[in-house]
Amino acid sequence: MIEAAKKPYFEKLFFLYNRQLFKRHFNGIYLDGPAELPDQAIICMNHSSWWDGLLLFHCNQVKIKHDIYIMMHEKGLKEFPFFRKLGAFSVNRGKPKDIVLSLKYAGRKLDEGKSVCLFPQGDEMHLEKRPLGFLPGAISLLEKHPHVPVLPVIFYYSFGDRKKQDLFVRICPPITYKELTGISRKEKNSCFEELFTKELDFLRNQVIEKNVSHFENVL
Repeated sequence: MIEAAKKPYFEKLFFLYNRQLFKRHFNGIYLDGPAELPDQAIICMNHSSWWDGLLLFHCNQVKIKHDIYIMMHEKGLKEFPFFRKLGAFSVNRGKPKDIVLSLKYAGRKLDEGKSVCLFPQGDEMHLEKRPLGFLPGAISLLEKHPHVPVLPVIFYYSFGDRKKQDLFVRICPPITYKELTGISRKEKNSCFEELFTKELDFLRNQVIEKNVSHFENVL
């Protein structure tokens, strides 16, 4: 696997570049979330666009403000190696041993007090596809680090009455290991996927009904 190689100076410079990139392509990034967030989390996002990793980076810089490490597919990290400087490390789901190594690496980062970010769907899928098809990586980490909550961060892209898209982000209340029903990893993963799906559908309905006046534009 490919480990992260974070560079704080690069993160600061990339934030400026990334913000301008979003301004060119989107009307705004509209965010809704709790007033208080945990100091550390296993951050999980839905994955429907190439923009998702960049969006997570921006939201972390302006709102979440954790020292994050994000699990990224090996092919994508080789194609865009600069993500390593932002905290990305690789996983290759085609190699079981590599999955184990990546999860162990993520676990070490949690032990160091860092936050780990992953896309439980694994691959990029259409925004409206159901079921979401979560893989069990997040629950595997949660089993070994039950003191660290899962923080669902939900992305929703939408075209409105303007030329460029609107981007909506909902940071949900954190979920602890004990709150996930079921005994086995599979059962807890199913519970997590169900909770995440409800939050995603709730955000979609808010956007459709234009009930978004309380969202803050963080672009």
